Amino acid sequence: MATPSYESDRLMVYINPAKCTGCKSCEVACAVEKSGSKNLFEAIFERPIPKARTKVILVDFFNFPARCQHCEEAPCLNVCPTSAIEKSPEGYILLDEKRCIGCLMCVIACPFGHPRYEREYKSILKCDLCIERVREGKLPACVEACPTEALLFGTVEEITERIKRESSERLLQGLKMPEVVMIKESTEGTKPSNIYLAYSKVKWY
Repeated sequence: MATPSYESDRLMVYINPAKCTGCKSCEVACAVEKSGSKNLFEAIFERPIPKARTKVILVDFFNFPARCQHCEEAPCLNVCPTSAIEKSPEGYILLDEKRCIGCLMCVIACPFGHPRYEREYKSILKCDLCIERVREGKLPACVEACPTEALLFGTVEEITERIKRESSERLLQGLKMPEVVMIKESTEGTKPSNIYLAYSKVKWY
């Protein structure tokens, strides 16, 4: 299977902090998706307790769903000594927890601070973009669970067109636009696969 073009047909997550309320529905959905039962009421009794691969953080008064960027040129992939981190045919960065030795090299290498070591799992945990769901034509669990559509899933073109449409609608309604400056798709040469609305005040890039 050919790797999709980064610029055009690659599916990715769009993050809009302005719409994020910090409800953490994405965290809960992620943890349940990674549980053995895939059921909220059964998952809370599982051991080890299912852990979310995404985390909502507060940055300059904005809630931000921090998650793996699935970089096209992933530093974590290059430093893993056991090849536990691999790139899928679709171009997403995946972790084989059984091969992970917990050396933390990926934690050190990641410019976004995403991979984290969990002692209960004796392994690094990271987002895999719900690859099995995506292959079945479903949305990633975090995107499906977001009640405000702060997370969107699609190609760069699809997401960009939606942003343009929503921006035009707000302008027509006479609403003042926030300090939108650009859509970033490249950070420190890693080419992250997630794109997000960048604000002049909040410096994530």
